[in-house]
This record gives sequence, structure tokens and C-alpha cells, in this order.
Amino acid sequence: MTYEQAIKYLKSLTKFGINLGLSRIQELLQRLGNPHHRLNIIHIGGTNGKGSTTAMIASILRAAGYKTGMFTSPHLHSYTERFLINGEPIAEARLAQLINDIRPHLDNMVTEGFEHPTEFEVSTALALLYFALEETDYVALEVGLGGTIDSTNVVTPLVSVITNVSLDHMDYLGSSVGEIARVKAGIIKKGVPVVTAAEGIALEVIQQAAEANYSRLIRMGKDVTWSPLRQESNQGCQEFKIEGLQNRYHVRLPLLGSHQQINAATAVAAVEMLFAGGGHPAPAAAVVEGLRTVQWPGRLEIIGKNPSILLDGAHNHAGALALKQALLESFPGRRFIFLLGMLADKERSKVVAELAPLARAVVVTRSNHPRAGDWTRLADHAKNYLEDVIVIEDVQEAVKAALDRTRQDDILCITGSLYMVAEARSVLGLSDKNHSGTAKPE
Repeated sequence: MTYEQAIKYLKSLTKFGINLGLSRIQELLQRLGNPHHRLNIIHIGGTNGKGSTTAMIASILRAAGYKTGMFTSPHLHSYTERFLINGEPIAEARLAQLINDIRPHLDNMVTEGFEHPTEFEVSTALALLYFALEETDYVALEVGLGGTIDSTNVVTPLVSVITNVSLDHMDYLGSSVGEIARVKAGIIKKGVPVVTAAEGIALEVIQQAAEANYSRLIRMGKDVTWSPLRQESNQGCQEFKIEGLQNRYHVRLPLLGSHQQINAATAVAAVEMLFAGGGHPAPAAAVVEGLRTVQWPGRLEIIGKNPSILLDGAHNHAGALALKQALLESFPGRRFIFLLGMLADKERSKVVAELAPLARAVVVTRSNHPRAGDWTRLADHAKNYLEDVIVIEDVQEAVKAALDRTRQDDILCITGSLYMVAEARSVLGLSDKNHSGTAKPE
């Protein structure tokens, strides 16, 4: 298969939907020689921030000189972005080759009476096979959905990370934070240390799971702390201190928002525990350098000046709260124009309630995704807070309309579904820029 044919085939597997469980991925990996058994993995789950934390962990390990794989989803512009080694996406030809190699195993599974693996299960198996064949030193592996029966949960990691827990994907994970936390805590393995930034009932559930598995629990805000120094919103970066388990770090992070300070501290604690398992302290210089050079596009990403444009995939209520706080902290006294597009299965009214009161105008657009549903309902919610709300289905036209409404001192904030943010990013001419999870050195 060519790359285009391979991606078309991979995307065709979405017809199998979200089908949670481990039996299919276990069978597929066994047929591939169990590549995950040859990998040193850091497993990262949580509701929000798990992608950022994964990118930070991978960047630190890369700065320490290790050949580091990173698997995240979804991608922004190319499927190859999901499979990175030392910040570089997999080559299109290599991705096509691996899909070509895996496909006979999928066909044989169906012939022998197994359910067909889903798109995400095949992507997970592909990632694990790729990283094993490339003999990576470490792999930062992001959970897809939940934890207990997410396809990534076939691995036994060196460190488990649960960033936080809030309400999301309730049709799959549970109707309360406690229920969802129990699913997230499913990635905790016996004797494997756990790092978490969860709070309240979620922390209680994770603590119980850690105790049941005889796993050391490292808590953000108690065992590891951080303190802000300054933010440079025009430069899109911030400085703060992290009081880790082994060292103190003065870091400069090219990501805005106090929630990214928590994510960075979580990443540092995970790396410290990783090295502690080998009896060595984490390399402090690599921690500082890895955080300095990390990049996570589409998450509080600032482009341009006069006007400034900010892109952020705040796709649920907790994400909207973090975005709101970051906007108020980083741009005090400024007015915002919002371009919004969200999927139907998200808490759209709650997201709008956080962001619309900050807005001078709101443009609502459609996310190019099957779960977009009745996307215009966003506009109905926004009209409860301001009059200047317009609806434009085409993202390119919506970006143009939002820019037309943005004055020189305003901030245009493009947010909601990461699928829509990615499309807007392409409209703004950014799809060919580095978006591999690590920035090139300054």
C-alpha cells in the first residue's frame, strides 16, 4: 500500500467504533511478537493535560540523550504525528509499510473468529511495534480513553502518571468523578510508582488503588511543589520553580497557563521516579533543557502580533476553566474574540458559560468530525451572554470573519475541538511548521 492507501485503510477502521476491552489488542500484539515487552514505558493518563505531560516527559528524556518514542492522539495535521522518535514523526513510507505488515494479522484474526480491532487498537499496536523495531530507550505512552480497558493498558510501565480527573466521556467512563477516577486508576500496576495531580475524591480513589497495588504514590502539591516567577505572554512562555523529589529546578516553559506548571511538575516527578528506579538522580540539566524546548501545538499556542491569535484545544469544561484562567492571567484587561467549534458529546453549555462572558464577539463554526452533531447549538448558548454571535459552517470562512472582528489590541482565541483547531491552524498557514512535540533550539 502507498501511504495514502494505508491511511485510508486505517481510517476505515473507525467503522468498528469505540469498542473498549483488551482481548483484541492482546491477541494482535501476540501475533506481532509482543513488542511491548521489549519497551521501557512511562504510561500517562488523566482527563486533561496528559498530552502536554507526555510531550514534556519525552522532551526531558530526549534532552538527556535517550532515544525516546512518544505516542499521542489525536494528531493535528498528519497521522504521522502520533508516532514520534526524538521529536520526529514516523516517515510516511515506514507507516505504510507497518500497516501493510499488520493487515494480514487483522484479516487472520477475523477469519479465526476474533472481533476486528478498532482504529485506535491498530494504532496502538503499530506504535509499540515501531518503537520496539527502532530499539528506543524509553517510550512516553499516552492513554487513549479512560484507563482500565484502554488498549494502551496492555503495558507494564516503569512509572504510571494520572494527571487529573474531571467529567469527560461520561457515556463510556462513568457519571461521577469517583467512577471516572476508578477507570483512570486502572493503569496502576503492582509495584509500579504512580505520579498524580488529582485532587479530592479522585485522589482518594487513586490512593486506594495505589495502596492495593503496593505502588508508591507521588502527589503534586504535596510531595512535589512549584511556584510561579513570571509570565511573558507576548513570548508565549513562563518561568517558575519546581521543588522536586531529588532537585530544585528553575525552568522556562514555552507554554502559558498555570495548569502547565502543574503538568511540568508532574512530568518532572515522573522522570525523577524513572531514574530513581535505576538508583540514579534525574539529570537536572536535561530537565531544564527538556522543558525549555518542549512544544505542544494547539494548546495555548500564540501566533502573530497585532492582533495576537491564540489556539487551544479546550474541548471540555475543565479545559475551558484552564483556558479562562490562563487568558485572565496572561492578558489582563484585554478583550477576546472567540472562534468556537465543539463536538456534540461535550459539555458545550458549560464551556460557553466560562468563555463567552470574556468575549466581545463569538464566531461559531463546525468541527470536521462525525461527532459534530448539531454544532449550531453553540451559538444558542453564546447568545445568552452577548449579542455579537455569528454562525459560519466553513472553518476557513469562519477564521476570516473572526479576524475581521478582531481589533489591534484584541486577542483572537480559536478553541474547542482539537479537530477544528487543527483545521484553523492549517488555514492560518501553520500546518507545515514543527509540531512534533519538541521545538528546535533557540
